Amino acid sequence: MNSTRFVLTEWDAEDAQSWDSRLAWKTLIISTYSLVLAFCVWFLVSAIAPKLTQIGFDLTKQQLYWLTAMPGLSGGLIRLLYMFLPPIIGTRKLVGISSLLYVIPMMGWFFAVQNTDTSFGVLMGLAILCGIGGGTFSGYMPSTGYFFPKRLSGTALGLQAGIGNLGMSLIQLVGPVLMGFSLFGITWVAPQHNADGGSIWVHNAAIFFVPWAVLAAVLAFTLLRDVPVKANFRQQIDIFGNPNTWLMTLLYVMTFGLFSGFSAQFGLLINNTYGRESAFAEQDGIPLGATYAFLGPLIASLVRAAWGPLCDKFGGAIWTFVSGVGVTGTLIWAALFLNPTSLDQFPGFLWAMLAFFFFSGIGNAGTFKQMPMVMPRLQAGGAIGFTAAVASFGPFFVGIALSQMQAATWFWICAIYAAVCSGVCWFQYARPKAPFPG
Repeated sequence: MNSTRFVLTEWDAEDAQSWDSRLAWKTLIISTYSLVLAFCVWFLVSAIAPKLTQIGFDLTKQQLYWLTAMPGLSGGLIRLLYMFLPPIIGTRKLVGISSLLYVIPMMGWFFAVQNTDTSFGVLMGLAILCGIGGGTFSGYMPSTGYFFPKRLSGTALGLQAGIGNLGMSLIQLVGPVLMGFSLFGITWVAPQHNADGGSIWVHNAAIFFVPWAVLAAVLAFTLLRDVPVKANFRQQIDIFGNPNTWLMTLLYVMTFGLFSGFSAQFGLLINNTYGRESAFAEQDGIPLGATYAFLGPLIASLVRAAWGPLCDKFGGAIWTFVSGVGVTGTLIWAALFLNPTSLDQFPGFLWAMLAFFFFSGIGNAGTFKQMPMVMPRLQAGGAIGFTAAVASFGPFFVGIALSQMQAATWFWICAIYAAVCSGVCWFQYARPKAPFPG
């Protein structure tokens, strides 16, 4: 392997003589660290939204669903751009510039939530800006794929996606904790007061990760390198002529699309079905959505990271099929508890959703192993970026659907979709003598 200061002049991950494993793993570590922050930004609104009405914002249930849905819409659109960037601008600038962009929505929310007169339009604009966190995924994943041979693609991409997805859980877990005290000695920012009259610092969830994003940019600009993979826009769009691009997109929507969508809405769904916005609001012991919101992303992300080596060993297709069957069953299970007559039904709904997140994590690992196997190498990166872009609309469509129809109805629709995708996966990829085993 030879290199100039920031660009490798010789690189072939499949050739042991030119592959530098230390550089590959260093690239994975730094870009994954930045990706964790990206997902924190993407799900920042889902951590803040359940607190807005408590601190005095006059927002309806539908407006809260819309706020948590918008990062999904913008994230998907941004992914459609980012999928083309890795071979154009290279890994180093891709990760470095993106890390700095994360600071913009975080600073915006930091100031916005301090004034309850902030308009819904401004909050919607800031929610849209959070999409940059979800959008960069479609650049990071194919970019990292350039650094690893196919035999390690499941492990490497599984680790990056799984650990990166932990940012979704991280912001929902630490967000409520950070809101409980004055942070960084910022005593000049007065706390808000919740419905019980207690102090709460909602803005902390937004400002805490800013220094870490700046650090990610510094690491990227100083330590990362670019591989000599170049392709213009015209060369990259040939993925759309491959039927596997579209079929794998369907499967990834089933796994990541539904996972990210229900993760973003999990806290609100609990509040609206069993919590303070439900028919049980006046009863003692109602569940708080913020208490459970982090569990879905945590489970799915850990499973996704852990299943990468299993996908390398047994293939991704069979695990995607197992995921599809599991997702179908658990969504039907959860739907049975969405018109509750008693708080005693909440554990049934909770366990159904946690099982759903487990199976979706398996599928997220399986699909990312499949794509480098069933697609030509020059198409695999673009296909990964495109499927990830479409699936990232999940938070948007799930949020809008829940604001327009009964939750149980939407769960049944998603279960039917997952069943169809399971059949596609079995016949095209997972069965014995499948045309494209992966």
